[in-house]
Amino acid sequence: MSNSAIDEIDLRILQYLINDATYSHKEIGQFVHLTGQAVGARVRKLQDIGVIEGYTLRWNPDKIGQAIHAFVTVFMKSNTAHQSFQVFAQQNKQVAETHRVSGEGCYWMRVRAGTPVELNAFLDELLQYGNYKVSLSIDQFK
Repeated sequence: MSNSAIDEIDLRILQYLINDATYSHKEIGQFVHLTGQAVGARVRKLQDIGVIEGYTLRWNPDKIGQAIHAFVTVFMKSNTAHQSFQVFAQQNKQVAETHRVSGEGCYWMRVRAGTPVELNAFLDELLQYGNYKVSLSIDQFK
C-alpha cells in the first residue's frame, strides 16, 4: 500500500477514530467537513487497504476481578515447543497478548489473573513449554 492511497482527510479521520472509536461517521464528518456517508466510504476504504485492522475497547479489568496484571518473559525449553506453546497462548483466556521477540526470551506475554493462586496455576501450566520470568504491574499510567 502506498501513502498516495491516503490523503490528509483520511489521516484526520483515522486520528479521530484512534482517539475515540465510538465517534459516529456523522460526528467525524462535522470535524472534517464531510457528510457522514462520505466519512463512512473513507473508513471502508481504510479498512479495505488494511490501514484500519479492527476496533478495540478500553476497559478496567479490576472491576471484573482481574486485579493481577503480569508480564511474563518465556524462555522455550526446545525448538519443538513453539507450535504447542502458541496454541496454548491463543486458547488461554488469561493471556491478553503474546509477542515473539528477539533479545531476552522467546516470547513476552501480558497475563491477567484474579488472584495469586490463579496466576500460579497459569505459571505451573506454562512450565511444560519452558521457563519464565514474571514482572507484576503495580500501576498503569498510559
